[in-house]
This record gives sequence, C-alpha cells and structure tokens, in this order.
Amino acid sequence: MKVEVLGAGCKKCHALADLTQGVVKEHGIAAEVELVTDMKRTMGYGVLSTPALVIDGKVKCAGRMPSADEVKAWLQS
Repeated sequence: MKVEVLGAGCKKCHALADLTQGVVKEHGIAAEVELVTDMKRTMGYGVLSTPALVIDGKVKCAGRMPSADEVKAWLQS
C-alpha cells in the first residue's frame, strides 16, 4: 500500500505524516508513507488545500487533519 501525505512542508503536514506513520506502525499495516511537498504532484491529484492524505492514488481527505480512527479505517479498508 502506498500512502502519500501532500503538503508544503508545514507543521500540519508533518503532523499528518507522523499520525499516519504511527497508525501504520501501531496496527502492523503494510504501507509505505511518504511526505510529498512537490506542488506539481499535489495539483496532479486535484488537491487545492493541504494537508491531504492519498492512499493508493485515491484522495481520502484534504484541507483538514483527520483523526487517528479515520486514518486507521481508510488504511484497513
């Protein structure tokens, strides 16, 4: 599973990357988490506000910080 956290490298983007990595580790989910700061890649997903979370090429949320439970549910589905 490929997980991308999209953002400009701000505090919230790093927080979402840390949260996501923590959920992956805590629940033993096989996933690669990458923080993407390249705005061209971000715009390629049609994301206009960050942070955003993309799982296997599908945008799960943008412009807000999801809860750990939301991230867990998305990763396990």
